[in-house]
Amino acid sequence: MDLLTTLVDKGLRRELPTREEALAVLATSDDDVLEVVAAAGKVRRQWFGRRVKLNYLVNLKSGLCPEDCSYCSQRLGSKAEILKYTWLKPDEASQAAAAGVAGGAKRVCLVASGRGPTDRDVERVGKTIEAIKEQNEGVEVCACLGLLSDGQAERLRDAGADAYNHNLNTSEATYGEITKTHTYADRVDTVQKAHAAGLSACSGLIAGMGESDEDLVDVVFSLRELDPDSVPVNFLIPFEGTPLAKEWNLTPQRCLRILAMVRFVCPDVEVRIAGGREVHLRSMQPLALNLANSIFLGDYLTSEGQAGKADLDMIADAGFEVEGTDTTTLPEHRADALAGGGCGSHSGGCGPCGDGEPAAAEAPVAEVPAARTDLVAVRRRGTGTDLAPNA
Repeated sequence: MDLLTTLVDKGLRRELPTREEALAVLATSDDDVLEVVAAAGKVRRQWFGRRVKLNYLVNLKSGLCPEDCSYCSQRLGSKAEILKYTWLKPDEASQAAAAGVAGGAKRVCLVASGRGPTDRDVERVGKTIEAIKEQNEGVEVCACLGLLSDGQAERLRDAGADAYNHNLNTSEATYGEITKTHTYADRVDTVQKAHAAGLSACSGLIAGMGESDEDLVDVVFSLRELDPDSVPVNFLIPFEGTPLAKEWNLTPQRCLRILAMVRFVCPDVEVRIAGGREVHLRSMQPLALNLANSIFLGDYLTSEGQAGKADLDMIADAGFEVEGTDTTTLPEHRADALAGGGCGSHSGGCGPCGDGEPAAAEAPVAEVPAARTDLVAVRRRGTGTDLAPNA
């Protein structure tokens, strides 16, 4: 397929595909999905070998969020029967993090519901970061606390944070249909604040919310322009009690095409399969490791993932290896830019933009998948409970 040959060549050179090429990946048929995976896998292996980075989520504060993000079980007005609790103490969070590190996680992601942190919250999280790093040598810590005010990213960095996550989630054109209480520009601003403070920026998307192919390409091209070091790809978990509970739009093949498109557009970036992989990729998860070089281990914020041991077995059985703390995740050119305080901006760190004739492909007529509500399991173990975590 000429399209895939072109995209592999561009990916190996860190060259941006055209929008038409990215759209053509999403429009390939299910019959061609293995060819798409094989092609994008060449790009993945060029920059990340066969390594898989494990990340572990610690939900510092669950539920009761004042924001109205339609996809979120913690949103204002959510009727999802999730765990709800206020801030964990630093030692509680550190203990939770230790379980993930013991399971093989290289990065701990500290997440708190809410619009954004107060200065007191930043101080609290700073103490938590210090506690985690004291007890877990070599671990990376990423904070995800919502919209940042001036100076807060710097304070998190000084406390020992390595990265900050804030997802764009969907295209600018459709963002207002998903959330009303803040704007797409607010999210972009927070990612830029993290970059400017010298934190490794982490920003991604959610697929499956009823968006078009054009929306998906728009948000991934916007991410390329922002140039985060890691791009989490979430697949909507349609929680009962949220406005998007009936949005069951994804098939395993569709998820693989989305991940492949992200890899082609962001070839040298840590692409992470995030929430919803068990729900939508299901038995096709091992194939997705040929596209993404990073996953979450165990459970998510408010839903359960597959058993941590099953994650590790899947990685080994698929012929991949868990990335150790003594290995730098990012390719040398990106790691050097981050260490030097630069952002590896699009103009200097991602290679030239591509041009040329697009390769056209007819979009298949896809049937809407049947709702699999049996696959959405609300988290009832780990942080905020008396039960052992899944790691």
